[in-house]
Amino acid sequence: MRRLWLIFAQTVTVCLAVLFLVSTLRPQWLPGRDRPPAVEAAGQTIASYAPAVAKAAPSVVNVYTRKHVDVPLVPLPPDPQLQQFLRGLPGFTQRRDSTSLGSGVIVRQDGYVLTNNHVIESADVIEVSLRDGRQATARLVGADPESDLAVLKIDLDKLPAIDFDAEQSLRVGDVVLAIGNPFGVGQTTTQGIVSALGRNRLGINTYEDFIQTDAAINPGNSGGALIDTQGRLVGINTAIYSETGGSLGIGFAIPAGPAHHILDQIIEHGRAQRGWLGLEPQDITPDLARAFHLQSTRGAVVARVLKRGPAAQAGIQVGDILLSLNGQAVRDSFDLLNRLAPMKAGSKVRLEVWRNGRTLKLEITVGLRPVARRPDN
Repeated sequence: MRRLWLIFAQTVTVCLAVLFLVSTLRPQWLPGRDRPPAVEAAGQTIASYAPAVAKAAPSVVNVYTRKHVDVPLVPLPPDPQLQQFLRGLPGFTQRRDSTSLGSGVIVRQDGYVLTNNHVIESADVIEVSLRDGRQATARLVGADPESDLAVLKIDLDKLPAIDFDAEQSLRVGDVVLAIGNPFGVGQTTTQGIVSALGRNRLGINTYEDFIQTDAAINPGNSGGALIDTQGRLVGINTAIYSETGGSLGIGFAIPAGPAHHILDQIIEHGRAQRGWLGLEPQDITPDLARAFHLQSTRGAVVARVLKRGPAAQAGIQVGDILLSLNGQAVRDSFDLLNRLAPMKAGSKVRLEVWRNGRTLKLEITVGLRPVARRPDN
C-alpha cells in the first residue's frame, strides 16, 4: 500500500512540474477559448488577435447609400397637411442627394451581404466597397424593420464569406472584436468583452435579444461584424447608448443565430416570417397582479385581440393572463413574442390561461405575422 502511495505522489509531482513548465514557457498550449493566439515576432512570442482579424476582416464591407431628398426652399409651416400640400407645388422644393454610410458582412460566397435596415432604409442607390478595393452596386433582397436587419446582393466573384458561430456558445466575459467603418475613416477593429446577453426593452426594435459589449461601436459601425477570438461572426453591430454620439462603452449587436435565421427567410421568402397569434400582450405590473389576485408578475396579460385572428378563433379574451406556452412558463410579453417568432404558420401551440379565477388550457393554430407597416413621413 505504501509503495502505491509513493508512486501516486511521484506521478502527481511530475505532472505538476510539467504543467508549470508549459504554463511558463508555452502558455498557448493550454486550453482557453479567449486567450489570444501566440504570434511569433522578431523571435518573441506575443499575444495577438491578428489571426482572428485577418480571417474575418475581408468579409466586412463598407456600405454607402444615396437617396434623393426634396428640400424646401423656404421654411415649412408646422401644419403637416399644409406641409404635404406645399411639397407638391412645382418649384417649391429642390431635389438634392443625401448620403450616408454604414457597414455590412458578406455571409455567403454567392454575394449575400447582411447589414442593418436603418443603414439602407429609403436609399435609392446602395454601393458596397470591399477591403480588397473592389466596389459594386448592391441590390436590396429584403429587409426586416422589426429586427433592423436587411439583406443585400452583390455580383462579384471569389467573395470571402465569414464563418458563423454555429454553436452560439457566447458567454458574458468572452472577448469580442467589432469590425466596421466608423465615421467613414475606413475599416477599423476594436476590442472588448461581452457585457451582457439577452438585452431587451431598449425601445430599438420590436424583437430585441441583444448582445451588449464594451467594444467601441461608433456611427458607421452599424451593420458590421462582432466576432469572437476565432474570427467567427457572433453578432451584427446595431446600436449604441450614447449621450454624445460617440461610444461610451455600451454597444448592442444582434446575435448571429437569429440573424442567420432571418437571412435565410429573406432569401427564400423575400421577408422574415414569424409566428403570430393575433393578440397584443402586455407585462403584468404589480398593480395588475393585485387587481387580478395573482401571486407574481410572471406571465403576460392580453391587452387586445385582433378580430378573426388565431387567438380570437381559439376563444382568447382581453384580460386573459397567459401563464405558459407549450408547457413552459411565460415570463413576460417579450418572452412570449420571442418564443412565438420562430414557430411556423399552421403549427399548433398549447396555451395555459388564467381567467376569472380559474385555469384554462387552449390549443391555437399559429398564424403568419403580417408585414410591419411604417408610418409615412
